[in-house]
Amino acid sequence: MIRLNRSPDRLTIGAATLPDPRGLHHVTTDAKVLRADRFAEIGAVIQRDAGVIIERWCQRSIQEQSQARRVHYQVLLDHLPAFLDALGRGLIESGDPFNRPHYQTALEHGEQRWETGWSLNEVCRDYQILRLVLLDYLDEALERSLRLREIQAVGLALDEAIEASVARYTQFCEGQFHQQAESLREADRRKNQFLATLAHELRNPLAPMQNSLDALRLGRSDPSSVEQVRDIMDRQVRQMTRLVDDLLDMSRIALGKLELRKERIDLKAVLQQAVQMNAPLAAARRHAVTVELPTGAMWVEGDQARLIQVFVNLLNNAVKFTPENGQLTLSATSEGDQAIVRVCDDGVGIPNEMLTKIFDLFTQVDAGSGSAPGGLGIGLSLVRQLVELHGGAIVAANSGSGQGSEFTVTFPLVNRGAVESNSDSSGRQATAGRRILLIEDNADGRRSMEMLLKLLGHEIVTAENGARGIEAALAVAPDVALIDIGLPDMDGYQVATRLKSELGSRTVLVALTGFSQPEDRERAITAGFDSHLTKPVDLQTLQELLASLAPPRHA
Repeated sequence: MIRLNRSPDRLTIGAATLPDPRGLHHVTTDAKVLRADRFAEIGAVIQRDAGVIIERWCQRSIQEQSQARRVHYQVLLDHLPAFLDALGRGLIESGDPFNRPHYQTALEHGEQRWETGWSLNEVCRDYQILRLVLLDYLDEALERSLRLREIQAVGLALDEAIEASVARYTQFCEGQFHQQAESLREADRRKNQFLATLAHELRNPLAPMQNSLDALRLGRSDPSSVEQVRDIMDRQVRQMTRLVDDLLDMSRIALGKLELRKERIDLKAVLQQAVQMNAPLAAARRHAVTVELPTGAMWVEGDQARLIQVFVNLLNNAVKFTPENGQLTLSATSEGDQAIVRVCDDGVGIPNEMLTKIFDLFTQVDAGSGSAPGGLGIGLSLVRQLVELHGGAIVAANSGSGQGSEFTVTFPLVNRGAVESNSDSSGRQATAGRRILLIEDNADGRRSMEMLLKLLGHEIVTAENGARGIEAALAVAPDVALIDIGLPDMDGYQVATRLKSELGSRTVLVALTGFSQPEDRERAITAGFDSHLTKPVDLQTLQELLASLAPPRHA
């Protein structure tokens, strides 16, 4: 404890009474006066015994702060000697009312605390503890009671240090807030741009579809016109489906719900299929595509469909940003335990300032004149996410403005091992005609699906809501029931539960829905459905499902 006996102009230590000519026991509130005084004795003790003071400070902090063991990293302890040295020097070299050498080290102290994750409360509390430890130690080391002016001088110096550390800490905090605010503004701008682009991209397929329907309506029903309309409709529906699928994939990745069906696959086969899928788009813009693949297999662990999606996206991107009659190259090599794939083009290239941003969601680069417009700004973001989910990496490089770009993808290679040969009977299976109940509230969706199923040779019964669907099912006992989930009177899950209890396994229940998340499939199976198809239903998928069922009971 501090031991102090005071009279107006005398200092008493034990039995001795000494004059106090400088008035060090007088209290002052003038900071300039305190800084002008010299406190060489206590300054020297602080400099000399900094290690002991720090050790006592740590012990007391750990006792009084529950988080002290977390915040007292060695790097912080290493910094304190410099602070205490500056504090002691300021007390020794007083005389200049503006001399505050500890102020700069306190600024560094606040910056260091911010960078290592201290809270502002922890910063201030540690200074308070340091003040108590310092005064107690000085009272002990000097073997006398501290004078009031000495206590004030130490207190002022530490108050100034707190001010400096808090100011620097707050400066960094405000800087982060400004940076976060700017990031939010940029994200909002990109979101608005994305929504506008999405509307545009969805309208693009609708225009040729509407034109084709108008042509049929005007009587252009000759075989060649019908075939042309069919091809246009098919392309545009697939384009819209791809846009929606990309959006759903990004949502699944963001929620951590994207499931990969990994197996050992030959990356060469993936690349060859991606090139085939990209071929019509490349041919339409008269690009020459060069493919350079090794002779041997390149075994990787991955989801084949997702890896194809990665390289189709990259090739489509290269086509989009390359003017007509351009040159595209896809090459693959093995280097050590890595498979390296490069997709190059001689298109407009990527501005240097965009190289680190093009994989961000909703980010787009100007395609330039002669290049194909469009895109939602999610393709490359999706590519990066899928690559990283496979343990790989992707980087973009720029050959210079107007000289093209290069994307390099790496995946870890695996030993072939026991690769399971899944014998996939890709040949089209003949499907015997079945009695199918279709429960769908959307009139156009119901009529078009009915027409399609009849063309495939099936007997069709339809219902526009759940109640009539159950009534029809109990009357005709269909082989298959295709049931929409979003029905107006009762949802498809309720319908499935009722039919499963009434018909058992005699009728195969298939959910038709736009809900395609894994939990949607699980809910469908729990409700009694045997299968789950996402709208729009792919014709081949539907045929394969019907062909896989037991022979119809109504043959």
